[in-house]
Amino acid sequence: MKKTSIYMFTVVALLGSACSSYLDVNTNPNLATSVTPNLVLPQALVTTASLMSSYNTYGSQVVGYSCNAGGYGSFNQLFTYLYTSSDYNGPWNNAYDNLEDYQYIINSTKGQFNNSYYNAAATIMRVHNFQLLVDTYSDVPYSQALLGSGNLAPAYDKGTDIYPALATELDDAIKTINDGLSAQAQPDPINSSDPLFAGNMTSWIQLANTIKLRLMVRGNGKVTFANNNFDPAGFLTDDAMINPGFTRDNSRQNPFWNTWAWGYTGAAANKAWIPTTWIMSFYNGTTLIDSARGLASYYKFRRVQFPNSTGRKVVYGDSINNQLGTINNIAPACPSGSFWYSGTDRGGTTGGNSMGILKGPNAGVPLLTAAESYFLQAEAAMSLTISGYTLASAGTSFNNGILASFKYLYKLPSGVVSSLSHVGSPPTDYATDFASYVANNSGNYLVDFAAAGGDATKQLEAIITQKYIALNYIHGHEAWNEYRRTLYPRISGTLATTTFVSIGSALSTPDRLPKRILYPATESAYNGANIPQGTTVTTPIFWSK
Repeated sequence: MKKTSIYMFTVVALLGSACSSYLDVNTNPNLATSVTPNLVLPQALVTTASLMSSYNTYGSQVVGYSCNAGGYGSFNQLFTYLYTSSDYNGPWNNAYDNLEDYQYIINSTKGQFNNSYYNAAATIMRVHNFQLLVDTYSDVPYSQALLGSGNLAPAYDKGTDIYPALATELDDAIKTINDGLSAQAQPDPINSSDPLFAGNMTSWIQLANTIKLRLMVRGNGKVTFANNNFDPAGFLTDDAMINPGFTRDNSRQNPFWNTWAWGYTGAAANKAWIPTTWIMSFYNGTTLIDSARGLASYYKFRRVQFPNSTGRKVVYGDSINNQLGTINNIAPACPSGSFWYSGTDRGGTTGGNSMGILKGPNAGVPLLTAAESYFLQAEAAMSLTISGYTLASAGTSFNNGILASFKYLYKLPSGVVSSLSHVGSPPTDYATDFASYVANNSGNYLVDFAAAGGDATKQLEAIITQKYIALNYIHGHEAWNEYRRTLYPRISGTLATTTFVSIGSALSTPDRLPKRILYPATESAYNGANIPQGTTVTTPIFWSK
């Protein structure tokens, strides 16, 4: 738990203590021993927003969204994939730290009807974070974790055991919410403590349903779930965004912006990474034609117009990209503000208010996007039997997923969807640009679902490839999870436009890619008796190929 924040939040409560308690010489009035859930939940969710930024960075650097820029060194194992226990420790340490916050809420509200919405929200977020951990490491401390001094060396649970247990936790959370909604006198609302849904408990149910669907899709054929029922509220149809009031200020900026665009003083953020030639191929006509999302996503995107008056493709612009592992003195440099901020205002203290990936310092952080929700539904319609909710056809959800991706990118930091795009003259809206995207790629089954001809293999490739595009530098870790699970998007050879594998890979796996990162060194030091032995970067997650 972030105790420094909690102490600040509890000052008022401490000052209101009775005089007799204050004068008790055995009590330190400046040290909080408990705090109410309405103060813990908002800071826990904001911490999760920062957690999503660190997971996105890790995933994006492995799955082909980003590669080394010129002028920087020390990439070393990021080129070779020979990771050590000192690499990428954030996903582990920060996730468990954040889990302590949610566990505190669960423990302090157990059996309290008035606080049951806090309990349910914390449970859903606990599941979210544990899935992040399992999908990154497979076996992790779960059943004995988060006990504090009660167990300082928790045993590791198998990922195959954790997945169904998490689904059950979600079922329980949904029941808790429904019990509250149906009661004559409902629990205390969480509106003012909820920077995710502003207390909309139906949205919390939809989030729980969507996370459970992700567990079932990813665990399909690997684990058995006790209950395939989903609440009739259905799944997310809009982006789940965390925004406590991010603003251009010290420690109050959107963490994605703070990492990749500018700090609050205007100092340039990380410039060591730029887009890959591989990911650009999905926009610039090499693999797919997608000028609309390319222009919305990237600064100086190399635009494609197709067809022109002669029926031929016209390419113009100045995309900057590289292949992971290309030596530094050849790799292009990254501009201040990065290529993932498409806005033309490049002032560190003025930039922002743009559509795209990095929208501005005041933009919300996506926890789970509507696009991912729809693509999960598309795959579930092909391979799962569920009850309680009727899924749309795979093709319908597939198209809704692409449309939702356009809509997300066209949102401004305020959440308002821009009515204009970068593309047309006059400009067009996101729905029109989506229709043009489908038309420009007609007959290509990666966009035109009907062109797959009912071939389940091609349909799955199309779903995962479009999810990969939709998650570009938004949730790189989820794209990496899906690649390891399905081996899509398909890669081949060594050309920069056909593979995202580093040219410096030292691995002998079939695709020359790692399967995972390693448990942090702290686990070996403090929980060495329980940490799984023999784990290497080629040890797969239980659901991966």
